[in-house]
Amino acid sequence: MSAEKINEAHDHIAKAEKCLKTSMTKWKPDYDGAASEMAKAAVAFKNAKQFEQAKDAYLKEAEYHTENKALFHAAKAYEQAGMMLKDMKRMPEAIQLIEKASVMYVENGTSGTAGIALDRAGKLIESVDLEKAVDLYQKAASVFENEDRLRQAAELLGKASRLLVRLRRLDEAAVSIQKEKNMYKEIENYPTCFKKTIAQVLVHLHRVDFVAADKCVRESYSLPGFSGSEDCVAMETLLAAYDEQDEDEVSRVCNLPLLKYMDNDYAKLAISLRVPGGGGGKKKKSAPQGGSTAPPAAEEDDDYEGGLC
Repeated sequence: MSAEKINEAHDHIAKAEKCLKTSMTKWKPDYDGAASEMAKAAVAFKNAKQFEQAKDAYLKEAEYHTENKALFHAAKAYEQAGMMLKDMKRMPEAIQLIEKASVMYVENGTSGTAGIALDRAGKLIESVDLEKAVDLYQKAASVFENEDRLRQAAELLGKASRLLVRLRRLDEAAVSIQKEKNMYKEIENYPTCFKKTIAQVLVHLHRVDFVAADKCVRESYSLPGFSGSEDCVAMETLLAAYDEQDEDEVSRVCNLPLLKYMDNDYAKLAISLRVPGGGGGKKKKSAPQGGSTAPPAAEEDDDYEGGLC
């Protein structure tokens, strides 16, 4: 079967070469016909599991479509060549071709297809290179944002934000989440804005920036339905506990289902959150000044027994 398919592929290549020949009665090469034959050759090679030859055939198809100024079809062929490289585990080369295809889609005026291609490339590379995946998701988000397709742009930024958290690039993650939140606000998806506020607070507290975390919550009061919501109450409680260095209360809030069942990268931030200086329970009173080394009186501890309101 493989030999049959390989022979079929070579027949199509011969026909493509014939399309490119000129003569006294045929002054211009038939690039459209050559591209069509190369596409058929590529499929035959692919069916025979000859991925290197399939990739080369797709690249030739792309070249002929480009000569014919058929940018959309050329981009599709570059994408297909990229997928052959993916099957050969040559991921960086595959991504390069898909990025090249996305540029051609934009040039052709089909930006939506470019965004989809970049998103697909991000998914392919995510398990191999998180940094590159972030770059691809951000590029895809920009493409959709330029098309005023804010829902798709926000979803792609969300992927980038989560990977930035995983990479511990928290300053960049904070900026990315804010941009997501602004987009969801613009399309009036307020419940998602609430979830982004929680993500912001967790990121800022891991950055040990209480002021920024508090500001995110205060700014969210302007969102319809946020004040008094489960999300709002949880964040107010978390910030108060964090400010008071109440490790137990911080842990309690961070283990609420509201936080534990967020996207995995944010759930991990919640579970691992600690107050500066560590220590369990409520913040204790300072030892008296003046050099006394005497242990605090028992009555002092009793004042805190059972926690404070």
